[in-house]
Amino acid sequence: MARLVTTQLLLLLAWVIAWGAQPTASRARTELLDVCMDAKHHKEKPSPEDKLHEQCSPWKKKACCSTNTSQEAHKDISYLYRFNWDHCGKMEPACKRHFIQDTCLYECSPNLGPWIQQVDQSWRKERILDVPLCKDNCQRWWEDCRTSHTCKSNWHKGWDWTSGVNRCPAGATCRTFESYFPTPAALCEGLWSHSYKVSNYSSGSGRCIQMWFDPDQGNPNEEVARFYASARTSGAVPCGVGALPLSLILVLPLWLLG
Repeated sequence: MARLVTTQLLLLLAWVIAWGAQPTASRARTELLDVCMDAKHHKEKPSPEDKLHEQCSPWKKKACCSTNTSQEAHKDISYLYRFNWDHCGKMEPACKRHFIQDTCLYECSPNLGPWIQQVDQSWRKERILDVPLCKDNCQRWWEDCRTSHTCKSNWHKGWDWTSGVNRCPAGATCRTFESYFPTPAALCEGLWSHSYKVSNYSSGSGRCIQMWFDPDQGNPNEEVARFYASARTSGAVPCGVGALPLSLILVLPLWLLG
């Protein structure tokens, strides 16, 4: 038994080293805390916005979005991206609320620095990748959207934009969300090309990003960003392992990281 465990750990270590040797996209600048993405509607630096609209209001003390952006985030088809949530009929209000929160987090949060990656896209130079979304947030999103309808499992690409707004591509069939996203992870991770990665942690743990929070209780995502930024920059992991996803680093045997 001991020999088997040793063999498995050695195989894991070899895989870790091989992974670490692979090239990975990295943020050009070194700041990971209190930063805004270089994207279509983001401000250059976070600052107070006293009049952020409704579901974007938790970020008013320190926001990467403007008041106008927060207002547009609540419209069915806004100038932000001309994206129609109701492309397969009217989306349930409870479901749409999650998409508005998702938009507010993306546009307004200054706490996504550890997951910002460079991209070569016409409309933005940076994106987020594998943000550890609290599992209870993802579960509620999925449950509230199960009976709404869509025609695609990846909303980042493949739409018909000939009318100026997104329409289902030829041959795509409108079915329930549950048909395209059979599990919460399928929704939260697949919807925006892995912008999110479902965490094993829940809201309030200090180890996962909350899509929404009570601003009167402070911003819990600040602690989360500090934790992951520290893990990426502390040098506590061997060469190569630092390129691993944080979700994997956190479950590796401690002796591999010593």
